[in-house]
Amino acid sequence: WKPVADYIDQQFEQYFRDESGLNRKNIQDNRVHCCIYFISPFGHGLRPLDVEFMRALHQRVNIVPVLAKADTLTPTEVERMKNKIREEIDQYGIRIYQFPECDSDEDEEFKLQDQALK
Repeated sequence: WKPVADYIDQQFEQYFRDESGLNRKNIQDNRVHCCIYFISPFGHGLRPLDVEFMRALHQRVNIVPVLAKADTLTPTEVERMKNKIREEIDQYGIRIYQFPECDSDEDEEFKLQDQALK
């Protein structure tokens, strides 16, 4: 995870340097805003490598954990794995991306979709 963390830090530092300069018209934003982290569906939750990797990055970037190859599991297995992974993420204090709250003026169908995604 060290090379990934170093790359994220370098991109933020470069953007900060460009923003601090005199010519700010043509700045390219190459910062990393999100890390889609694939979790193996085999096993019983997070591996120690998964935990260390996410703990190293969660202060730097939004992490979106994804259960890889979830289509190879039954719906019951998927639900069980998701619950186990959520418990471990909470246990280790890893912050993951949380969907923002939807506006109060949204229609009921949209609110239900938003709740299902959360």
